[in-house]
Amino acid sequence: MEKKIRVLVAKAGLDGHDRGAKVVAAALRDAGMEVIYTGLRQTPEMIVEAAIQEDVDAIGISILSGAHMTLFPRILNLMQEKEADDILLFGGGIIPNEDLVKLKELGVGELFTPGTSTQDIIKFLKEWVVLHPRN
Repeated sequence: MEKKIRVLVAKAGLDGHDRGAKVVAAALRDAGMEVIYTGLRQTPEMIVEAAIQEDVDAIGISILSGAHMTLFPRILNLMQEKEADDILLFGGGIIPNEDLVKLKELGVGELFTPGTSTQDIIKFLKEWVVLHPRN
């Protein structure tokens, strides 16, 4: 039997808009993935700790607050410190193009902007997990 892809979906920081995160979480679940949705106002520490405890393949962060250049690097640093950098970090939200480039250079796997099809996100995750299997 094929191992189910496990994804943690979180809203980082003080951003209170979670409709997009819930839509993505539901689409991933409908595609056969196991989804852990941590809810609103998660700190980077809470997100990384939950990802490790849940043994996920990927962490999906939704950020609409403008804090993406602070939160994504902090999560990446924590993942390295905790030796969890084999977990994919991806995300979405309202992120300017120049910041998309910078964040991907830092190690964020992919960033999806408003209007992205959930099918594109599902396809990306399935392909990434095949190319980067975790134990």
